[in-house]
This record gives sequence, structure tokens and C-alpha cells, in this order.
Amino acid sequence: MALLLQQRCVLGVAARLRARSAHMCQIKGGRMCAACEAHEIRCGQEYATVEIPHGYSITYANQSPRESPRQTARSSIPCEGVNFWHGDQMSFAKAQDLLRLAQMAASRRGGVSLEDICAEFDVSHRTAQRMTEALEATFVNVSTADDAERRRYWRMDAPLPDRLQPRQETAIEALEIAARTARDEGRLRHSRALEDLRDGQLARLNPRDALRSEADAEAVLAGLGQVTRPGPTVTLKPAVTDAVIEALRGPFRLRVSYGAQGAAPRVIEPHGMLLGHRSYLVARQPTRGVDILNFRMDRIHEAEVLNESFQLASGFSLETYAAQAFGVYQDPEQYGEVVWRFSPEAAERAAEFLFHPTQVVEPQDDGSLIVRFKAAGWLEMAWHLYQWGDKVDVLAPQGLRELIAGHQRSDFDALP
Repeated sequence: MALLLQQRCVLGVAARLRARSAHMCQIKGGRMCAACEAHEIRCGQEYATVEIPHGYSITYANQSPRESPRQTARSSIPCEGVNFWHGDQMSFAKAQDLLRLAQMAASRRGGVSLEDICAEFDVSHRTAQRMTEALEATFVNVSTADDAERRRYWRMDAPLPDRLQPRQETAIEALEIAARTARDEGRLRHSRALEDLRDGQLARLNPRDALRSEADAEAVLAGLGQVTRPGPTVTLKPAVTDAVIEALRGPFRLRVSYGAQGAAPRVIEPHGMLLGHRSYLVARQPTRGVDILNFRMDRIHEAEVLNESFQLASGFSLETYAAQAFGVYQDPEQYGEVVWRFSPEAAERAAEFLFHPTQVVEPQDDGSLIVRFKAAGWLEMAWHLYQWGDKVDVLAPQGLRELIAGHQRSDFDALP
């Protein structure tokens, strides 16, 4: 759109644009910026380009916002002779993002960095900078601090008023699902805490909104299901689970009754808990040395937290420990490189699987697929590989190759 303006008016517009937003560019004679929307403004016999921030349109000063080529929202940036109006859809989305950013800055003790914003909103570094500028321009209680690496953090010195809280249906749904999952796994401590958070969210709403949020959450939960698969159904004792969680917090030693009924109690040093179709307590038993062992949670009959702290194994990481096994079985003698080759018929399907967190996939020229990772647990691997029939070959290790020999069927109608 071209507007006939006086030269002084154009210069005034440019000055205001530069002052209003770092994304608004200077007037550039007759040139267009590829990164922005641009409009030429005629000044006598000369043309200049005023570059407009994303999501804004340009109108005459005496033109109604609703006459603009874009439907407009509630605010504008008045400039001499020109108004910039923000589109409805874009402004609402940005307002929601700004409110979310304000909540993050208020709830995180150290504040939020540009990297946090990029990850949370899936935006570029420059867009994250613009969001922090909008945060500082909108709220008066924003402060900044730099860490030792000169990384800047933005935080709000007081929480947002309750009346500015966004709708909570999704949060209530998530808390309810997490509470039910914790209850099913016997983690009653976590289930109660999640239910308290859910009730706290509902208490902050007025009765009408609370009723609607509960109804919406219940409708979503009624539509969610879990596929039932054959496998052991293990019931964990809530008192045992609570004791384990309390010990992990310390960390404190545990006195447990494990295995056969009436077995002598043993003292162990818990390092973590692996949750799955069978849950395991990862712990060290000092009387048996320094090795890390797995204890089946369903075979722990009683557990008592002792007032004795201990030092975790040096360099121990539960994630690294769990990755040493294909499933849950740990065997240092079996640990090593595993190489599977899937036939061209099964390669596309196999490429969708995450067999192991450290896996490397290598597509081959003949259409087959090679998968490599390091782990132990040959028996659990054999159980899984049986589903693939003769569509997979074990290239390594030799022990696993011998274990599945003669058990690869060719008459399966479908792949896993």
C-alpha cells in the first residue's frame, strides 16, 4: 500500500518505529527487507520503505481499524499519519504465549533464559529476544540476572494475580491421569500429592468454571484407554513403595524382608527404582560387596527406613545403569555390542522402533536395515526377536545368535 505523506511525516514514522520495536527497521530508500513485510511510502517524488513488524498491517490515520485489509485487534501503535494494527489471530496467540512466559518467569526460582524460551515455545533465538522485550514492556515487576556464564535470566518478582490465570482444563486432565497412574503403580504418596495439586487448581476457579473444567477433564479421561498386553500383573505394597521413596530422598538405608516368607531381613542402600511390567529397586547390599543389584519390588514384603545415611556409588547414574540392559536383566558377562539385520521387507517397520536408547540404525543399499547398540540380557532379546520371525538375523553376539537358532518362523501374518 502506498501512502502520500510529507517528508517530515515519514521521518517521524521511522523514528517512532525504531523506538517502538527492535524488529522495526529504519527507512531504507527503495529497498525491501526479506525478513519483514514492507510498505513503500511516497514522499514527494521519492519513495522510502518502512518495514512493518510481523503480524501488523498499515492503515490511514483516519481509517477505522475494521476497514483495514486485516481484521484488527484491540490495540494499535499510533504514528504520525499511520497506524499499525495487529491481526486478531496473531495477537491472541502472542498474548497467550506472553502470559505463559510470565507464568514461567514467576514460577521458576532462577527465572527463564533465552534457551528455555526457545525450547518451550519452539521459536528462534531472535524471537525469544522479542518475547523478553514484550515481557519487560508489559509487566513492571520483571528483573534480570546473569549467571557465571553470562547467561541472562528473566524472572517476575511477584506471581501473577489469580484473575490472570489461564484456563486449567488441560492441567487438571494431566494431573488426574498422573494421579491414576501413580495409584495403579502403588505410589500412593505421589497419587495423593497429585490429587492435592488438582484440587488446588479447582479451588482457584469460580464454581461455574470448576464444574466445567471437571466435566471437560472427565470427558477426556473417559476417552482414554490402555491396550492390555499379556504379562505379569504385579501388585506393589503401598507401604513398601512409600518407604523406598522416603529412603531415596535421604538417601537412607533400608531394612527389608526380601524373597521367601520368613527370610532374615537385610540392609540395603537404595540408588533408584526402575518402573515397568516388573518394578525393581536398584540398590547396593554392603554385606555382598560394592556391586549394584536389582531387587524385585513385588518380593519385598516389608521395608523400614533407617536413620542412617550413606554415600551413593561414585558416578552412578540410573539412566546409564538401565541402558546396560535390553530389558531389566543385568549381566556384566553378556554386556557388549549387539547387531541385528532386518530384511528389506521388515526394514521400514523396524525403523519405527526404539529398541534401545543408544541404538544406531544403518540403512543398507539392498533395502535392509542394521541396528547396533550395547546391552546385556540375551534371553529378553530372544523373546522380542521371536516376534520378527525370519525377518531378522543376529550378526552379534554369537551367544544370542545360537540362542535363537531354529526358532525363526516364516509363517507369521504380520510384523510387530
